[in-house]
Amino acid sequence: MLNLNDIIGQDEAVGRLRTNFSAGRVPHAFLFAGPEGVGRRTTAAALAAELLCESPRTDLTGQTSACGTCESCRMLRADAHPDFQLVYKELARFHDDAAVRGRVMQDLGIDVIRSFLIAPAGRSSTRGRGKVFVVLESDLLSIAAQNALLKTLEEPPAGVTIILICRRPEQLLPTTRSRCSLVRFGPLPRDFVTGKLAEEGVASGEAEFWASLTDGSLGRALKLARAGLYEIKREVVDGLSRLPAGGDAKFAETLAKHTDALAEAEVKLVKKEEDANLSKALAVRRASGAMLEILAAVYRDALSCATGAEQAVVHADQMQAVQAIAGRFEPVELAEILEQLSRYERLLWRNVNPKIVWDNVVITCASATTLNV
Repeated sequence: MLNLNDIIGQDEAVGRLRTNFSAGRVPHAFLFAGPEGVGRRTTAAALAAELLCESPRTDLTGQTSACGTCESCRMLRADAHPDFQLVYKELARFHDDAAVRGRVMQDLGIDVIRSFLIAPAGRSSTRGRGKVFVVLESDLLSIAAQNALLKTLEEPPAGVTIILICRRPEQLLPTTRSRCSLVRFGPLPRDFVTGKLAEEGVASGEAEFWASLTDGSLGRALKLARAGLYEIKREVVDGLSRLPAGGDAKFAETLAKHTDALAEAEVKLVKKEEDANLSKALAVRRASGAMLEILAAVYRDALSCATGAEQAVVHADQMQAVQAIAGRFEPVELAEILEQLSRYERLLWRNVNPKIVWDNVVITCASATTLNV
């Protein structure tokens, strides 16, 4: 079981938490903000261990840590602690209301928050050391859910600690953010991520690519590498370098096909590993986001080449293709393509037909044409 001292690459975040402990002023609500896969959830679990431990240890510097041997520590290690609760949208399938159980959840709604956070927070802790609630993907909290949670965030019952985990805190309501102590998490060192990928059997060139693309997110890098996306990305980058000026309908179909396959694989993986039902629509959006991220990195690399910027190249394993794209467009056109790719991602999250989006993506990538979808 990890303690805060075991967290790697997040010295600033851990330092802030340690300062709270040392001063005896541990906030009752935290907002852990930062990229996916950099240790936010692991740190939340380590913080919970120290808060719930029945025999915390204190070292010579005055820092405390969970003992790892008491009953609470053993239950946490076995994912069976009655006073530690992960809160996430798929808990809807355990709701008392059959109508709630039958919905496919795309956000973290008020029904889940009331039943699995607000209500249990008002009940006494089982072990007597308080309760810790960790809200995963709090970016997905609906407005109604956030408004319902405000009172509990501001004045929780004694001993209750709530940790919201999100990527971008600005996506939460200001009233939610203001009631939490913000702890920012940064990207992990790329050498560290590359090394961990190598330990998992990922080849050197591929490991370096994923570490660069994910900007030091070990969790995302591992997930993408395990999805078998590397060969797809090589095919896509080569295809971009050969696009005719008018676009290519077959290439758009290829992008849509790969994205749909990735989404189906994620739905199956979530079902297998978490016994949860991930909606196909949400899975498609996530897969589309990953594909657009790969495309955007190509044009950022091309822009760096075209302008002579001293910037690390993500697609260093396919520099010939990147240079071919850089030679085809003016820097201002490459910048316009990047802007449009960002817009297309927003459109996908607004339920625009993916086929229409991918058709337009390919035309934009081929000609830097600004389109209205």
